[in-house]
Amino acid sequence: MPHTEPNPALISAIEEVQQRVLWLSTLMIHHANHVRPNLDGVKVGGHQASSASMVTILTTLYLCYLRPGDRVSIKPHASPAYHALQYLLGRLDARYLTQLRAFGGLQAYPSRTKDPDAPDFSTGSVGLGAVAPAFAALSAHYIEAHFGKPATQRFIALVGDAELDEGNVWEAVIDPALDQLDNLLWIVDLNRQSLDRVVPGIRAAHLKRLFAESGWRVLEAKYGRRLQALFAQPDGEALRARIDEMSNEEYQALIRLNGRDLRPRLINNDERLARLLAQVPDDELPATLANLGGHDVSELLATLAAADAEPRRPTIIFAYTIKGWGLPIAGNPLNHSMLLSPEQIEALREQFAIPPGHEWDRLPEDSPGGKLCAEAAKRLYGVATPPLSPPAIPLPDEITVPTSGTVSTQDTFGRFMVRLADIAGLRERIVTASPDVSVSTNLAGWINKTGVFARREEPDFETEAYRMLRWRRWPGGQHIELGISEMNLFMLLGMFGIAGDLIGEPLIPIGTVYDPFVCRGLDAFIYGLYSGARFIVVGTPSGITLSPEGGAHQSSVTASLGMELPQLASFEPCFALETAWLLHEALRLCLDPNGSASYLRLSTRPIDQSLLQPALDRFGTAELRRQVLRGGYRLIDRTDYRDQARSPLVHIVTSGVLVPEAVSAAHYLQREGVAVNVINLTSARRVYEHWRHGDDLSWLFLPDERKAPIVTVHDAASHALAWLGSVFGVPLRAHGVDRFGQSGSRDDLYRAFHLDSMSIVESAFELVDEVYSG
Repeated sequence: MPHTEPNPALISAIEEVQQRVLWLSTLMIHHANHVRPNLDGVKVGGHQASSASMVTILTTLYLCYLRPGDRVSIKPHASPAYHALQYLLGRLDARYLTQLRAFGGLQAYPSRTKDPDAPDFSTGSVGLGAVAPAFAALSAHYIEAHFGKPATQRFIALVGDAELDEGNVWEAVIDPALDQLDNLLWIVDLNRQSLDRVVPGIRAAHLKRLFAESGWRVLEAKYGRRLQALFAQPDGEALRARIDEMSNEEYQALIRLNGRDLRPRLINNDERLARLLAQVPDDELPATLANLGGHDVSELLATLAAADAEPRRPTIIFAYTIKGWGLPIAGNPLNHSMLLSPEQIEALREQFAIPPGHEWDRLPEDSPGGKLCAEAAKRLYGVATPPLSPPAIPLPDEITVPTSGTVSTQDTFGRFMVRLADIAGLRERIVTASPDVSVSTNLAGWINKTGVFARREEPDFETEAYRMLRWRRWPGGQHIELGISEMNLFMLLGMFGIAGDLIGEPLIPIGTVYDPFVCRGLDAFIYGLYSGARFIVVGTPSGITLSPEGGAHQSSVTASLGMELPQLASFEPCFALETAWLLHEALRLCLDPNGSASYLRLSTRPIDQSLLQPALDRFGTAELRRQVLRGGYRLIDRTDYRDQARSPLVHIVTSGVLVPEAVSAAHYLQREGVAVNVINLTSARRVYEHWRHGDDLSWLFLPDERKAPIVTVHDAASHALAWLGSVFGVPLRAHGVDRFGQSGSRDDLYRAFHLDSMSIVESAFELVDEVYSG
């Protein structure tokens, strides 16, 4: 396509900056591996080649394309180049350049919560950094529709071509929720190498077709201006055809040759090529062949301008690059983990005319590149604006739901959401999402009141006569229905959960997912937590309690994940009152700047709410709520029974829907002369954290009861509660789900997995004999 020529002085200044970025990023990795003391002797690593291929794209983007407020996701392996550029822009102190991958220094991959120059997005797990800006772009349109803040920010992902192998990328690309995002741009660093291989040439054409068929606008920066000038000459099409048709492996091999050896192999006995290339001296021929669009500033500027020319749909640019560009390891198929030797670093310093002793210098302020950096820094970061005070979002002291009769925690969640829809000031900040399971996870009432978010009002062709759920799709809708992709759900929750940081308008994202399929979105779940996002995820229904659905729909390890994932509050209530209190706590954590995400593991099993009454009578509502939020309470106290003072004592500890079995076992044991405390853990994680930080758990286990054995029972992997035996060093029997389930009635499965009351009783008797028989 015809391009307007940019100002040659601007091109020269950009090239000056990119050379310094290439030098500094390469030197940072070299210093970390060869200069900084490394006492453990393990290779520090870094990716000199992968970082180098992105240098021109990064430099051109930040110096000439970005506007204030634009958000960029950096290719993980380009982290050193990003930090080098931020240093040149005055956003990073020089002391960090020698602290790449050091404790307290620059992270291996961009981290928005740990790096001093605060990238917009955390990246590292390949594929997720590509998709994150897409959901952030969606949040900008959502915020525009609900709060009137124009979605003028652009969300840009710099993506390695091998990242497009990740399935989560394609789950996002085809999801209708991400259609027509005119504020989304992906730039693919098409260096045609992954970690250990050269990517086949047919791959690029296939990728472009897939994006185009998915509604994306596809652009490419394939060849630089030097090659384009040759293509425009007589016989130029023969050169284009020769390069287009050669394999990636051949191309990578040819660009590493010197000009004299390269010429005959490139010409390949074609007289047309011999005539055309006669004008190119041997010493210029390798660079000419390597003149790809991703390293040609003029071509990149023109392609970026074209990206803004046609809005209303997402755009992807395939920028052809060379892995290791500008370095002696350029194009080497094994260069992914290669490091330049000290001799090669010294030769590079001389090539770039860096004076000895000035290796870490910024560009001179009066140089063209230095002036351009100052201008870009002022444009992007220089306007000092007072920090906006976050809007006051009211949270009532209590949000009540029905708590009598027989009800499930999932039902209670649905009723809680309906109540939220009536709370002005709070309701407006809530957005729900679900991967095509909103009705079966009890979001129907909320959706009936709020509708489904759509950029434009959409007609509703259904009649109220034969359906209960009103799927009004309109800009004011507060539910986003995704396709069946748990990865997309957690990416949405994570990016909407940092909307306050990225866009300036906080949201409270609440997502529902079948609990066993939390694992299918686990990578994105962890990504959201690592990014510091605050959101609420409700996993329901859960466990083998979902008995007729069989082993494929029965979760076991998710309770353990809730205990172990950082930056997460995890809850597993049994009763409606607990559920309402814990959902309120989850909302509080979302509103707290120092809060966290929350995970609630719920169930469809109806529970007799009268089982909670003894604890309510003993503690009173306020104290019981305090203990529920602390992580647990004594549902049955041994003193609730008479004539048990000298009886052997057993603690039955449970969490979630198995409370009725624990209570039934306790009643049986009491009749047989065994004293029992039933301890209900509403958050095993919080109890564990109390213990880990020195709490003696005295509100659960009284000092004179700490030699009593423990039986744990949990509709989850047994080890999730088994740690309690180590608290006081007592015998413990852990009942849980440690093999795959199957279809059947609930009672049949409980018996098969020894979660029924008589199995609990038998373990209690065994422990009584073991502990008290002597």
